[in-house]
Amino acid sequence: MSTVQISASDVNKLRQQTGAGMMDCKKALTESNGDFEAAIDYLRKKGAKVAASRQDRESNEGVVIAKTTADGKHGIIVEVNCETDFVAKNADFVAFANSIADLAIAKNPSTLAELTALDLNGTSIADQVIDQTGKIGEKIGVNKFEILTGERVIAYIHGNYRLGVLVALSANVEGIEAAGKDVSMQIAAMNPVAIDKDGVDTHTIEREMAIAVEQIRAEGKPEAMIEKIAQGKLNKFYKDSTLLNQEFVKDSSKTVAQFLDSVSKGLTVTAFKRVQLGA
Repeated sequence: MSTVQISASDVNKLRQQTGAGMMDCKKALTESNGDFEAAIDYLRKKGAKVAASRQDRESNEGVVIAKTTADGKHGIIVEVNCETDFVAKNADFVAFANSIADLAIAKNPSTLAELTALDLNGTSIADQVIDQTGKIGEKIGVNKFEILTGERVIAYIHGNYRLGVLVALSANVEGIEAAGKDVSMQIAAMNPVAIDKDGVDTHTIEREMAIAVEQIRAEGKPEAMIEKIAQGKLNKFYKDSTLLNQEFVKDSSKTVAQFLDSVSKGLTVTAFKRVQLGA
């Protein structure tokens, strides 16, 4: 056991550097003979041990953060997970998630692996996650990372950090911020599968057609009519499930495409991302 005197100011300094609890910091300094670097390693090892012991735990709570660059041409969504709603609502946990999102905006990584390798306050995000696990006592993870680029990208966070949306619009025109938020809310609420029918993948189309055919046969319709009726059901699917063809939630007399055209002639959506917590 160390005979070095550990002062309250030393404990506080280590706490500020690491975010660990006061008693943990005092023990780390005591075990490390007052050596700050060794104490930080001690805390990280403690965190790593906790992280390893919780690998089988579910971490379906957390927060989703969506942000854009100052010029509005690039956006990111990050999902940072924990085990309980109690931790997800903690201000320090939300601040940690925001710091990761801010770093993603500043450094522009292209993958989740690149993001977690970035330096955050002297160590990688991956190591910071381990430290947070040790500090909080829950399994923590950065599990989703999405990026989007366009002429104008709007970010929207829905439901107390439970869902994030990015939408890229074709032009940066007057009123674009409000229009982009409205379309983002549409995406959050209606969860479209694609921008329009041309963006729906072949597998989804084949699946919808197969379901439609089975439904029509079950209704006893003549075989000669099945293809035509199934095509009608597929068109209904496009209307309900593709963004530009959906009824605009704030004015059902218009589609989303018509709403955007009313904001600025020819304005449209070029891409979108939607991340829902735990989905």
